Amino acid sequence: MGDLADSRVDLAVVGAGIVGLAHALHGVDRGLRVAVVEREANPVGASIRNFGHGYVEAQAGEAFEYGLAARELWLRIAAEAGFWASETGTLLVARRPEELAVVEEFAADRGSAARVLGPGEALARAAVSPEGLLGALWTPGDIRVDPRVAVPKMADWLAERGVAFHWQTTAVAAETGRLVTNRGELEADAVVLAAGPWTGRIPGLRLPRVHGLKGYSVTLEAAGVPAHALFMDYRLADGRALEPEIIPRPDGTVYICGMADRQPLPECAEGVEVSEAGCAILAGAAARVAASLAAAPIRRRQACYRPVVDDGLPMIGPVPAVRGAYVATGHGPWGMLNAPATGLALTELIADGAARSVDLRPFYPDRLRPARS
Repeated sequence: MGDLADSRVDLAVVGAGIVGLAHALHGVDRGLRVAVVEREANPVGASIRNFGHGYVEAQAGEAFEYGLAARELWLRIAAEAGFWASETGTLLVARRPEELAVVEEFAADRGSAARVLGPGEALARAAVSPEGLLGALWTPGDIRVDPRVAVPKMADWLAERGVAFHWQTTAVAAETGRLVTNRGELEADAVVLAAGPWTGRIPGLRLPRVHGLKGYSVTLEAAGVPAHALFMDYRLADGRALEPEIIPRPDGTVYICGMADRQPLPECAEGVEVSEAGCAILAGAAARVAASLAAAPIRRRQACYRPVVDDGLPMIGPVPAVRGAYVATGHGPWGMLNAPATGLALTELIADGAARSVDLRPFYPDRLRPARS
């Protein structure tokens, strides 16, 4: 926790969320001297409050290639860092003819990676309500981790491998050859900015606008629920449509998310406020799925902000006009899934001059106009 004066590294990473940790991992894998700067005292924000479900088959185009690469990386990281990860699969329920038609078209396109289940097969896999059930999409290769365990475990593992963590340290400028913080300067050959929705608030950078999309979640105490994720359609009495995601975890809890809010981004992750009403709606949606969830007590209510960019794609690549500075943010709800592949590809670009594992050019920040100061 000392000052950073006279510190020098090959790679400095801003942000100890999962995207930042992924860059630290691939940097240290290459033998680089790596430092991570994080304004909070430990990993917080969306990285530990998200659903932890790697819905690989939901991706398309470049994002699908990312997801395939990330799935294998997650299984490797979990084995080496010592946390749970599993191919639990996803069940996407269809209750309307148009939903079933989409599911059937999707499965036909993906071949053996996806299968349409009839109502009987769907009920055998999950204790969903049979009312109006027409079928479901089953994608067995999707993976799961528990972010509340995985992200801190990964940070500890990286520290053991020699990554220097500077907690409670705020980045105030990224310049060629150095990162300026509130506790001194860190000389670095390369700097990766991965501060989630707060990335755009680092002064002096000509980056496109990064927004924070707020979402709520509740965690229920409900042991014995089948392991695969359940995605569903849910309509409120006022006609609003939600798409709750129900994610069982190995500790006997069930995580429910899928409700967004347009509240402005606070100054830091610790300033995020939870809506009791929003969490109650999610718990109510879960109660419609199964009696066991209706009776389950709520262990935790949470909220977080996911980083998004105007065109909906992640922003990954060189920072315009600052040689040696790079950005990795804007993954929306898919940061947990795609972080390992993002870290691998951007580290290749930094160290080798080109990304080989994934083509990053569609994600470069210069595809969009920079935000006004």
